[in-house]
Amino acid sequence: MKFIKFIIILIFITNCTLNKVVKHHGVHNLKKKNDNLEVLITNRNDVISNLGNPSTKSAFDNDIWIYLERKITSSELKSLGTEKLLINDVLVLEFNTEGILIEKKLLTMDNMNDIAILEENTVVNRKNAFVQTFVKSLKQKINDPLGVKKAK
Repeated sequence: MKFIKFIIILIFITNCTLNKVVKHHGVHNLKKKNDNLEVLITNRNDVISNLGNPSTKSAFDNDIWIYLERKITSSELKSLGTEKLLINDVLVLEFNTEGILIEKKLLTMDNMNDIAILEENTVVNRKNAFVQTFVKSLKQKINDPLGVKKAK
């Protein structure tokens, strides 16, 4: 019986790892690859060959490309599975109409802005509540003057 317990404990111990498990998302080594990009010299094709396709393109303007790099680890036994953020970099590239890089910004965890969240509640304006209910009932009567849809 002791031998079986020893084998079970040995299996559990050998399957546990003490190495850090790192989850990586986005472009590897974004800081180093950013150094290869030169403003007013690099074009879109050079960027794609160095970094690959962008993570996202600007929704308002196709001349802004965004690249992401994020590394998270969760290996320490004392942390019980909580994850620690190692790298969180964002590279924003802006191109002109000819496709030449005109501006680049690398945002790291150190220079990103902290956003303060307000704890205040929104006040409901009760004066408009009467008008809203009146317009809603009027719209309902226009769409269904006999009240047949409501009865079903």
